[in-house]
Amino acid sequence: MQDFYADAMQHPLLGPVFAAELDSRRDAHLDRMVDFWSTVMLGTRSFRGNLVQRHMQLKGVSPAHFDAWIQLWTRHTHERFDSAATYRLRRVAHDIGRQLFTQCFAESSTPRTPAADQAKAPPDTSAD
Repeated sequence: MQDFYADAMQHPLLGPVFAAELDSRRDAHLDRMVDFWSTVMLGTRSFRGNLVQRHMQLKGVSPAHFDAWIQLWTRHTHERFDSAATYRLRRVAHDIGRQLFTQCFAESSTPRTPAADQAKAPPDTSAD
């Protein structure tokens, strides 16, 4: 998880959003993400919060951010887990990504950009 978020922070598209939002709270965010994925994948119930609401507050996020995040996630899960775990992690990430994407762009009451109007949910590569 630490390597993934370190790469996200260095990513040319994702990094500025993470830096603007998290600044000095990076470690706390990483702890929350560990709790989140532990809850989702292992059923630990250690995460509490509203994922969609929180991500709707982010500034400067475009459909391209979703694609960049899922590509980075796909690379990291492929490098670190067996095929069954990789499939599950990707499937969950894609499902969450589609939900967030829909909430952020398809149902937004704010004006959308032409890129957002033409964008589709990130491709499903879970069968890789």
